[in-house]
Amino acid sequence: MGSLLGFLCVLSALSATGFSLTCKHCFGTTTSCSGTTMTCPADYACGGSRTKTTSSGITISESYEITCVRKDECNTEGIISTPISRIKQGTSCCFTDNCTPPLPSLPQDNDRPNGLTCRTCMTGESDWCYTEDTMQCTGEENMCILMRANIYGSTKISTATRGCSTKSICSLGSKTTTHGGMNIKASVSCTSGSFGLRSSHFLPFISAIAVAKIVYF
Repeated sequence: MGSLLGFLCVLSALSATGFSLTCKHCFGTTTSCSGTTMTCPADYACGGSRTKTTSSGITISESYEITCVRKDECNTEGIISTPISRIKQGTSCCFTDNCTPPLPSLPQDNDRPNGLTCRTCMTGESDWCYTEDTMQCTGEENMCILMRANIYGSTKISTATRGCSTKSICSLGSKTTTHGGMNIKASVSCTSGSFGLRSSHFLPFISAIAVAKIVYF
């Protein structure tokens, strides 16, 4: 009993002083990945992010990322929908050095209209799109979203997507990152005015949009 109490006291002290974890850092196309390690900023956790893109109920792509995440991003789920595709993401966390987070769950499908109508468009040629086309949002997708990305590597890919989204996706904000020789600049904005600058799980989403670009354009 005494040793357990001592361990809890140490754990509490580490948390209070902003203890920094060492986490795996990798990106893959399945529900596991391997790669390097990195030291996280204070008060971050080791997070696993799973992303799945479907069209008409058929899976187009899946990806999985492990990296440092803000603790308030742990155990969250989110969706972006357009008339031709749906991108789901789930994030889970663990809190010890080089731990492997549990496999994140993804949101369940809910096709019941919620009364919100959003403009919708998708392009693989520019980081901006705007049309008069609209779509009916469903389930927990209570925000209208614009996701923009520029990917620089051997070739340049620019994408823009408008549609319906959950509030959890709208909080992602903007990010610039580098992965596999690619420089990625991405931003998310929503009609509620929820727009900020935060380091978040953009890479799986941008990869999903890039796949959709290949499929639909």
